Parts: sequence; structure tokens; C-alpha cells
Amino acid sequence: MTDRIRFLLNDQEVALTSADPTGTLLDFLRLNRRLTGSKEGCAEGDCGACTVLVGRLVKGRLVYESVNACIRFIGSLNATHVVTVEHLAARDGSLHPVQQAMVDCHGSQCGFCTPGFVMSLYGLWLTHDNPDRAEIERALQGNLCRCTGYEPIVKAAEQAARTRPSALFDPILRKRAEITARLGELEARDTIVLEGEGRRLIVPNSVEALANVLAAHEKPVIVAGATDVGLWVTKQMRALDPVVFINHLDELQDIAATETGITIGAGVSYATAFSALRQDIPAFGRLIARIGGQQVRHMGTIGGNIANGSPIGDTPPALIALGANLTLRSAAGRRDMPLEDYFIDYGKQDRQKGEFVEAIHVPRPAPDSHFAIYKISKRRDEDISALCGAFHLELDAANTVTHIRIAFGGMAGTPKRARAVEAALYGQTWSEEAIAAARPAFDRDYQPLTDWRATAQYRQLTAKNLLTRFFLETAGTSPQLQRFEEA
Repeated sequence: MTDRIRFLLNDQEVALTSADPTGTLLDFLRLNRRLTGSKEGCAEGDCGACTVLVGRLVKGRLVYESVNACIRFIGSLNATHVVTVEHLAARDGSLHPVQQAMVDCHGSQCGFCTPGFVMSLYGLWLTHDNPDRAEIERALQGNLCRCTGYEPIVKAAEQAARTRPSALFDPILRKRAEITARLGELEARDTIVLEGEGRRLIVPNSVEALANVLAAHEKPVIVAGATDVGLWVTKQMRALDPVVFINHLDELQDIAATETGITIGAGVSYATAFSALRQDIPAFGRLIARIGGQQVRHMGTIGGNIANGSPIGDTPPALIALGANLTLRSAAGRRDMPLEDYFIDYGKQDRQKGEFVEAIHVPRPAPDSHFAIYKISKRRDEDISALCGAFHLELDAANTVTHIRIAFGGMAGTPKRARAVEAALYGQTWSEEAIAAARPAFDRDYQPLTDWRATAQYRQLTAKNLLTRFFLETAGTSPQLQRFEEA
């Protein structure tokens, strides 16, 4: 084992031999290093005022991603390059093109959110030479401006894209090869174990080591992206021990596509899954584009969304409707099951001691099948679902239903199939009459709760109406709805 976490912070190396397992990057920057450009606005990954870039090696290639420092734990940073807004300007004070564009386009009003916007735009500037309006807006989904100054900020992004001086100007581009080499040297060859505040953080150096760590501890907390666990700390003030970090494990971040399906490693982030799925399963790609902001999509993982078992997780309904299977792994071996069987009850999943989610296997929809996902939330972007429904339908030449799977989140204590509705539709002609006859079956499948996101009555009626919408779209009678869904 090794007893230190090492990473680069702007142009300096940091080595920590003691750390609070739930200490956040934002607190470290502001309190330990006095880098106060990153702000705390929400402490839950919503507002983007704390945005920084984190660079890491992905199969030997240096990749930078915008992340929320307020819910990113120090334990997840080994062998990474953390870049804050203080690093962008030249030593003589000359502003970076992104910063200068914000000045020229009057993109800052009260200024509190400005450093976060600058870092999100800088991440876009590094990865897109000529972003279109949609790409700019996607990059800014996770940044909130309470002064409502978005249009000048978009214009600043457009100006910055046109301003690309010599690579020697940019603090990352001019040292990319050097940074790549240094991060390679910082990669841990052994499992890292640190103590702080009387608790431990563990960074396994392989999936096999992860299995052994979980077998050796009674109640370890596994952290991949921390987009959920982070709020246990910042909002619920929970003291977690031990915390096991897995975001660096390449073995959990593979995506393998075949003619029959796609296997997604549990550590694959939403952003990576979006790139892979939007071509093969377009509806799934559109769903991922509405999960959180870009920072959350860079951090959050498909496996984590499944493992925590939330009834309002966005990906399980879609995966269940597609008939996905789950692989669980432990020191004793592997176990496979249909994903729908993993969710037992609210807060309870079929995961035995020492097991962790290793991979998700998603069957590829047949070319002539119909698949749609509908996320209902108060805001279109960066919001938690009130309910989320997924529909997978196959028809024969006579327009008869030969296969249908319907699953919803937000309608029960777990993500759950609408089996009574499916039974009412199976073998029926796909018609308005069949839909009308099947709608009452929702009352047998679901008894949703009322909470601040929606009432039970709203959820039940909306679920029924989404079935009607799905029929209208698949029957080809409502092209405007199809255009809306593809937007």
C-alpha cells in the first residue's frame, strides 16, 4: 500500500498524507490554498459557481473535464490535474481569450458566478474549435446566472472560439506533453490508504483490489462521481467511513458494442455514455443530455445511478424497458441478473456483502422497433425528474403488439415495470382503442406518492398521457411531438 494522494494543482504538485475522506476539493482550494476564485453557491452541484477543470489520463490520452468542486472529494484526485480560474491569465496579467471575451461582451454582472462560467467556457474552448449554439448551451447547462445574463455569455463563447493565439499562450496547451508525463508518474501502483478525522479513505489500484477491500470492511461507501454521495456530506453532514474511490479504475470504464448489444462499465460517466449511445440508441442519448449539467455528467456514472437504487434515477427505467442485465462482482466471483430484479424495495437492492456493480449489458433495439423515453421535470435542463417513463414496442406486419416493455421511475419505491399495462396491450392491434383500454391498468401497476415535485394524481395522469403520446408518435399522427422530442 501507499500512504499519499498526489495530484497537480495548476502548476504545482500536491502530496497529501492525511485527508478527511469526505473533504471536498472546494474547501481544499479555498481554505487550504486560498484560491478563492471558485465559489460556493449551492454545495450540491447545481449552480456551477465552483466549476474547475480536472485533467486525467484516459488510456494514455490527457482529457480535461469541467466538474463541481463542491461535491468532488479530495480522495478522487490522485494522478489528476486540477485547474482553477487563477491559472488562466498570463504571468504579466494578460487575460486568456475566454476571460477577455467575457469582458468584451459584458458577460459579468454581479460577478459571483463569473469564475464558474469562465471555467466551463474554457473547457469548451479546449475541446471545440468552433462550437455551435447548441454545444455552447450544453456546456453552460450546469452554470446558473442569477442576474439572467446568459446571452452575453453565449456571445463571449462565440468570440473566444474565434480567438486562438499561439498555443504557447495557453497554460494547458503549451505544457500538454509535460503534464501527460507527470500524471503518468503520479499514477498509484499500489492501493492508497489515508486517514483523516479518525476515518479512512481507500483508493484501490485495480478492480481485484476493490473486491478485496469491500470484502474486508463491514460498511464501506463506494464513491465514483459523488453526485449523490456528495450531498450526503454537504447537506446531511454524514461522516462516512471508510470511503472507497473507484473513479480512476479503467477496468470499469469500458464500453463494448456488438451487433446484439452494448456493455457499459459501471464507471462510465454520463458524458462518455452520451457519446457512445446517441448514435446507437438516440432516445437514450437525448435523455443523458438532460441529466444534470455538463459538470454532473462528467462526474456521475451509469453504474452509480443504478447502484444507489433511487426511485427517481433517470437511467434505470430506460434500461429496464430495453431488457438490460446487470453484472455484480465480489471477491467470490460474478453474478448476473435482469436489472429489474436488482431493485427490491425503497432503499433496498439485491446486492450481497462485498458486491459492487461491475457492468450493465444493454440489448440493442431491433431496427423496426420503437423506443422512447420521456423525462418530466419542472425545468427542462438540470432538474430531477418528477417521473420518467420508457417504452419499447415491436409490431408485426398486421400492426399487432408482439413485444412491449414499459418502465417508470418516480411512480413507486423503485424503478418499476408497468406489467398490467403491458399485459393489456400485448397481442392487441396498436390503436387508439387499445390505448384507451390499457390506460386504467396504470392504477393496478402504480400507487405513486405526493411530494414537492408532483402530486400522486399528477404523476398517475401524466403516466397515462405519456402512453397516449407514445402511441401518437409511433402511429405517425403527431409529427410535431416527434420533432419536439428530437430537439
